[in-house]
Amino acid sequence: MKHFSLLAFACILAAIANPAAAQRASPDEADSYVKAEMAREHIPGLALGVYREGRIVKAQGYGLSNLELDTPVKPESIFQSGSVGKQFTAAAVLMLVEEGKVGLEDSIRKYFPEAPSTWQPIQVQNLLSHTSGLAEYESDEKTKPGGPVNLRADVTEDELVKIIQTFPLDFQPGEKWTYSNTNYVLLGVLIHKVTGQFYGDFLQDRIFKPLGMTSTRIISEADIIPNRSAGYRLVKGELKNQEWVSPTFNTTADGALYFNVLDLAKWDAALYTERLLKRSSFDRMWTVMRLNDGKPNKAGYGFAWGIHEVNGHKVIEHGGAWQGFTTHIARYVDDKLSVVVLTNLDAGHSSPNKIAHHVAGLYIPALAPPELKPLEDKEPQVTALFRSVLEKVAAGKPDPEDFAPSFRAVVFPGPIREWGERLKELGQLKSLELLERKEENGQRKYAYRATFADGQMDLRLALDHENKIADLSVMPE
Repeated sequence: MKHFSLLAFACILAAIANPAAAQRASPDEADSYVKAEMAREHIPGLALGVYREGRIVKAQGYGLSNLELDTPVKPESIFQSGSVGKQFTAAAVLMLVEEGKVGLEDSIRKYFPEAPSTWQPIQVQNLLSHTSGLAEYESDEKTKPGGPVNLRADVTEDELVKIIQTFPLDFQPGEKWTYSNTNYVLLGVLIHKVTGQFYGDFLQDRIFKPLGMTSTRIISEADIIPNRSAGYRLVKGELKNQEWVSPTFNTTADGALYFNVLDLAKWDAALYTERLLKRSSFDRMWTVMRLNDGKPNKAGYGFAWGIHEVNGHKVIEHGGAWQGFTTHIARYVDDKLSVVVLTNLDAGHSSPNKIAHHVAGLYIPALAPPELKPLEDKEPQVTALFRSVLEKVAAGKPDPEDFAPSFRAVVFPGPIREWGERLKELGQLKSLELLERKEENGQRKYAYRATFADGQMDLRLALDHENKIADLSVMPE
């Protein structure tokens, strides 16, 4: 999928910082950390971009962009964007809003008049913020053999929209927040309908060319593209080439771009200015979308960015994953420091978000992610329950009854199976240490450090009043 896996989705950290201290990291320090993390995660190749006020502090390649050709990664190396590409789609929509051609509160049936009546309450801003209730078109259930979405078949925009229109809503628009690539597929089609241009051409004309982003473009396996990297999957410890999808699904607006760390420096620089959008539009993009009850959504999500604040300092960021590539951009806007990490390894095995956050801490020590220390475990029965669930998931035998119905519907069958495969690779579960415990919104929420035979993972879970798991995720790095 063109995003973090459902169970691994996380948006993260900032801390108090002294802007004048932003270049304390030595090249060797950052290089040593990146190389060690690549070895630990078995990442073939990685590109790192560090920008200060939109200017490049570091643009460095590590490892190999293509294993078969033994080609090293360099700053010019092209990686697939995954969902980091969504921020360009969002910017394009806001350009049209500024021009009066699109309204954030417009019903999307204004642009999709043949859509079912259930779409009437869905507004453009619901698509931008993943609060529409539209089902995920890339879910295992929908892309399995015989399912409605065949990722290896070419379909037109109109045909894909007609398929999406057959899916029932997962919830009423504005009621909840759930990440769904479907939202941005529709935004790309909306741009086409309003402008008469394929959304990729609109991005070229209005964003990439004006900013001099000469290597950024829509994915194409047919075209000859200099410095293109290959994407990889780690399967039972062995690297495999990325899986193939049809050209249709490499041209949708939910994250199907090529770019490199040099072009992303130009993008980062433009976000400090009004070259593309008015400051009011950026402010809207970087404001957490509120739900119908007036509360901010649980992910701290605006329009194609996660927004968080720690100790009064703001970080806006997003990650992506697609076809054996993972990406992350973290902009510590109060400190005018941005870090971009691009890898050519699948999301189940690489953590570009973790690397980006650690590198930020090397440049500004106060931005280093805090380390949680174990607490006294006063609820051993909860820990035992969680251990049992993890062991069943790792064994490929998750029990749906362990999960609250609403969460069960989200993670079964695909995501929970994928997560089980990852846990199995980590080996036997050795210990669970409690790191955090709190009560929020009628749920008990816990954070644990799980130590396995071959690694560690920090996890969050939430239990409802019936002791059913209502949420489960990898903790922010």
